[in-house]
Amino acid sequence: MANRKLSELAKTIRSKNAGVNKITFDIIFRERETYEHVKASRVLTRESVAALYRIAPARISDFVEYDPGLAIKFTIFRLKPSGSAGDGDIFGAQQYAPLLDIAVPL
Repeated sequence: MANRKLSELAKTIRSKNAGVNKITFDIIFRERETYEHVKASRVLTRESVAALYRIAPARISDFVEYDPGLAIKFTIFRLKPSGSAGDGDIFGAQQYAPLLDIAVPL
């Protein structure tokens, strides 16, 4: 079975702060057909995201398939508040990279 990378299918893949204690992720698609295909493939679930980021599922505060926006969104709790000592990404904007290479079956 052939696969395509999520980064080839999504219009936008990003992460950003959601307050000082959370980082939110958005995967947004241009076409409903592509969004529905990725959603139905189940490559992005609360469990798969937890495994990808090597975190406990309890660290994911929200996981939403947002049909009106053709988007899959999730939010994780930070281990340290944004900007505190030892925080490596004050804006949370560099955390999306593991999502780029997710293989989506065609």
